[in-house]
Amino acid sequence: MKRYIEGASREQGTLFPECLEDWIGEDNPVRVIDVFVGELDLGGLGFARVVPKVTGRPGYHPSVLLKLYIYGYLNRVQSSRRLEREAGRNVEMMWLTERLAPDHKTIADFRKDNGPAIRKVCAQFVELCRQLGLFAQASVAVDGSKFKAVNNRDRNFTAAKMRRRMEQIEKSVARYLDQLDSTDRQEPSETRAAKTTRLIEKIAKLREEMQRLEGLEADRLAAPDGQISLTDPDSRSMATSGRGSGVVGYNVQTAVDAEHHLIVAHDVTNVGSDRSQLASISNQAKAALEVERLDVVADRGYFNGQEILACDRRGITVTLPKPMTSGAKAQGRFGKQDFRYLATEDVYVCPADERLGYHFTREEKGLALRRYWTRACLTCALKEQCTPSKERRISRWEHEHVVEAVQRRLDENPQAMRQRRETVEHPFGTIKSWMGATHFLMRRLKNVRTEMALNVLAYNLTRAMNIIGIRPLMAAIRA
Repeated sequence: MKRYIEGASREQGTLFPECLEDWIGEDNPVRVIDVFVGELDLGGLGFARVVPKVTGRPGYHPSVLLKLYIYGYLNRVQSSRRLEREAGRNVEMMWLTERLAPDHKTIADFRKDNGPAIRKVCAQFVELCRQLGLFAQASVAVDGSKFKAVNNRDRNFTAAKMRRRMEQIEKSVARYLDQLDSTDRQEPSETRAAKTTRLIEKIAKLREEMQRLEGLEADRLAAPDGQISLTDPDSRSMATSGRGSGVVGYNVQTAVDAEHHLIVAHDVTNVGSDRSQLASISNQAKAALEVERLDVVADRGYFNGQEILACDRRGITVTLPKPMTSGAKAQGRFGKQDFRYLATEDVYVCPADERLGYHFTREEKGLALRRYWTRACLTCALKEQCTPSKERRISRWEHEHVVEAVQRRLDENPQAMRQRRETVEHPFGTIKSWMGATHFLMRRLKNVRTEMALNVLAYNLTRAMNIIGIRPLMAAIRA
């Protein structure tokens, strides 16, 4: 008596061949990809070869290769060589491409040559989500994360790395020279001769490496930001949240919808700091949502008065904490936050209840700063706790009220930072998990932006299918 489910014999013939359609269920996500790409105006988006050439060998229609990539990123298969293999053995992909199996070179060239058009496809799906009402609130959380590039840390050179490497080589050469001197004082023998030869070879290799580094140092000094990467020239060494750690890669910025955690807007830059990114990513999110006013929550890494002012002028309300960077506070004295500003009188009130009046305005680093102080500091009992100078002077930016409003909003809603973390960090974790340890596979900033657009499209597609369902999403796309 058989106790297991038996499979069909490999030699068993069938009267009729099985249809691929029978293998793909009605709720299979691959159907969403097929419908979504089928409804796109590929020519209008800028894809090449939408209209075939009259002469020459026929090529693949862009829709076939686009479906291939969307399916790949949706199923964690980003490599062109892996996509080539899947096209020949994956039933879902056979159904999607109608059994076409392009070679990996054709697949890779499509992604490389159609970057701007692929990024527009990502934006098109965000527009679809907006039309479906998935962005009910005009509120987003903004954050940045460092993604690894195809560039080993040893093939990236900053001023500090170059100095350390040269010092290591100099120490190694000195050590080998000392060993060579010690060897020369020994009795002649085959062992001594072999050791001398080995040490001379090591010293020669180190001196060659020093010459190579000196050539790279000239290139590094010529670079605008003082660093170079040899494998991916656009990648940069960036600090991460871990102490003493860093990554050679790119800084990915996202604006995530507060309700459904869909990525409304994203960008990729090789600037390691978030301080100059707030206005750009917020404006992109506002344009994508097509709203007059937008609420944005960010962390303290985005605090920049000029960026906050730019957002305010465009109808973007920002909430984020102000970093405590006061040198006086670090030294145990009163910080600027201990002084109250009275807007009606245009004065500051110090902890000793003295009034610091306005004296003059000066420009510093492109900012108009108003200066306040009082002569009462000389006889103040709290002077030692306040300043080592003759009087304590306070600077106030001409648009300081905009920055103060940001902190006031955070004080009124202290849960905003927790909500920001729960909203914006989840997509980063999900996408990095999909990408694996290597993260980006392509080189150069323009190609990395294309790759990130495919990841964001796959993420948003997955979220939309989970939120409204596969069949309703297909119906909405066709509508």
